[in-house]
Amino acid sequence: MRGLVMALCCFLALAGCTNSLSPLANSDGPYRLDSGDEVRVIVYNELSLSTTYKVSDGGTISLPMIGEVKARGLTIEELQQAIYTKLNSGILKNPGVSVEISTYLPFYVVGEVSKPGQYPYASGLNVLTAVAVAGGFTVRADEAHMSVMRSQDGHATEWSAERVTALQPGDVLVVHERFF
Repeated sequence: MRGLVMALCCFLALAGCTNSLSPLANSDGPYRLDSGDEVRVIVYNELSLSTTYKVSDGGTISLPMIGEVKARGLTIEELQQAIYTKLNSGILKNPGVSVEISTYLPFYVVGEVSKPGQYPYASGLNVLTAVAVAGGFTVRADEAHMSVMRSQDGHATEWSAERVTALQPGDVLVVHERFF
């Protein structure tokens, strides 16, 4: 009986150590556009439509001839299809549309780093490379205690992060202080 109780206690203690899935664990999917991102739209043989557009605070881009197109929350492929559909509905016949991200939202590093601040996002960014961009850890940094704040659907949430945790545009990396 004592062995069973010990095994149950060990199981419960280990069960408390597991992390539930967070958006940090699910950040491998395609990037979804947000306000502040800039996209380059190219419409074949239509120079007036082919330019860079910034996603507005309302989550849209505004193109000549077709007006507002929802962009926030869409992948590049979904935005490309939405522009194609609007142009193909009587404005242009079977338009060639291409969309790419020209500028991502910046990411932010705060807390115990040499140069906290805002930095341009680069693909493949993780926590350790973000710390390196921000000048490295200070002597007061708790290198094992970092967190990432991410805004999704208008709600900001914060999760514990490891050195290899992938960051997304707009993330805020918080490097906490070590207590001696």
